[in-house]
Amino acid sequence: MEFRAEARFMRVSPQKARLVLDLIKGRRVEDALNTLMFTKKRVAPTIEKLLRSAVENANYLNAEKGVEVDVDNLYVKRAVANDGPRMKRIRPAPMGRAYRYVRRISHIEIALAERGKNGREDVATVVGEEKSAKAPGKVAPKAKAKKKAAGKKKTAGAR
Repeated sequence: MEFRAEARFMRVSPQKARLVLDLIKGRRVEDALNTLMFTKKRVAPTIEKLLRSAVENANYLNAEKGVEVDVDNLYVKRAVANDGPRMKRIRPAPMGRAYRYVRRISHIEIALAERGKNGREDVATVVGEEKSAKAPGKVAPKAKAKKKAAGKKKTAGAR
């Protein structure tokens, strides 16, 4: 099950919000809160408040609605910052002209999920962690066969 929280019309550009959201994607909630606590970006307290709201949504469903949730097992499944409406502003310029500039607004959304539900143990990936099942440099034999077949079709059609 997924537990969401959304903050709309935040006065921060989506690009700046994504810098902080990328720090917490795929992490456990406790680790994400610690990361946000020590991040020196202006949007970090807002995202921390939003993350706590998503955890409280999970607690509410656990207590009131009877949905079985282990809050200690939650991780950040999705964290996105989308564009909101832009505020166009005008700044006075030399010789009676005016320069336009844009104040950007973002809609921030965080979704939490419980790790290990639905029979999947390794749901979130850790950056820098390699998969041991498949070597990174090898190509599957079927892919090579498809490439050869595609090359033959091109030569046959050119004649």
